[in-house]
Amino acid sequence: MFAHTTWLAYAIIILATAGVIIRPFRLPEAIWAVAGAILLVALGLLPWTDALAGIRKGVDVYLFLIGMMLIAELARREGLFDYLAAYAVEHARGSPQLLFLLVYAVGTLVTVLLSNDATAIVLTPAVYAATRAAGASPLPYLYVCAFIANAASFVLPISNPANLVVFGERMPHLTEWLRQFTVPSIAAIALTYVALWLTQRRALRDEQLRTDVEKPHLSREGWLAAFGIIAIAAVLLTASALDVQLGLPTFVCGVVTAAAILVVSRQSPWPILKGVSWGVLPLVGGLFVMVEGLSLLGAIGQLSAWLHQGVSHSPAGTAWAAGLITAVADNIANNLPVGLVAGSVAASDHLPHEVIRAILIGVDLGPNISVTGSLATILWLTALRREKIEVSAWQFLKIGLVATPPALIAALAAAILG
Repeated sequence: MFAHTTWLAYAIIILATAGVIIRPFRLPEAIWAVAGAILLVALGLLPWTDALAGIRKGVDVYLFLIGMMLIAELARREGLFDYLAAYAVEHARGSPQLLFLLVYAVGTLVTVLLSNDATAIVLTPAVYAATRAAGASPLPYLYVCAFIANAASFVLPISNPANLVVFGERMPHLTEWLRQFTVPSIAAIALTYVALWLTQRRALRDEQLRTDVEKPHLSREGWLAAFGIIAIAAVLLTASALDVQLGLPTFVCGVVTAAAILVVSRQSPWPILKGVSWGVLPLVGGLFVMVEGLSLLGAIGQLSAWLHQGVSHSPAGTAWAAGLITAVADNIANNLPVGLVAGSVAASDHLPHEVIRAILIGVDLGPNISVTGSLATILWLTALRREKIEVSAWQFLKIGLVATPPALIAALAAAILG
């Protein structure tokens, strides 16, 4: 490309990414990503064949997201998450500290088995409702939903769509994944809990919880949704163990569970379909196209060259630098585009396993620093605004700067030195 067209392409990608994060005029994130992709093609900066190739690269992610969003919407509509949150309040026995721990445990479970976006979208309103019913101040418990969504997002390949993006067709077998990421995940989850508890302990100490909270009845359809979640987790674990891409199994499980519930309850499918956040799909598609543009501009190749140069001098040092730089970049440009770039760089040539592990941890855990770090955190913020709760960027940053560095350093140390 000529210099002026190169700079124009970079400007479009940077502005479109900024639009996704800042949402000027409160327009949906997808509009900015799609607009950036269309401009690259319309101005001749990216051949349409390359744009289509970029969109096709996201097929597995689209299928994964559709299946997860279907199962999450079903669980929400049938009251499963409200039931779990009320169960946590009941078993807290009036103790704010125990309720905090139980919400953290439920959030970990939802993130691990349903993905971090499900924790942000579905569990957040349920925790708000349950804490209000218990007479508690919701915010300390709502922070749990935001931070655990990212801290537990590399326990399994299915815990974060970004995992599919970073590894793509090179996804490790489940046993290999667990070998590589179990100890880093435990470190991230445990240290994030400790940091959150330290930042919220004063608010929790002043809480007075009701113990007579009414637990909602879980319908037959709600139990079906619970069994569907268990089934989808089992299928995905099997698919991961067999080195099968996760998108199609997730999609099939989501559709089958939805069909079973609709048949049993004789419901129309339209309310469920309307409740799914379909705008996520064009958002991801637009980001894939823009990453294809970065590849054409030579940015991916340059980053790959720098990584290989670093590896030749110090593989461990390069892994540390890659993980930390990726974590910071998440909070500047959001972890989805950063993950797409990182995945393209990792796929460009063979890199040491510790470098790829460090990159993934940076992509998944790094966003806990700021509210703009991940799509899950942005969705969490949106859920709070629906309940008329405002959390400023500075409020979140003060907690993120306490919670994230220890967890990130410990997880990277376990992944690089382990």
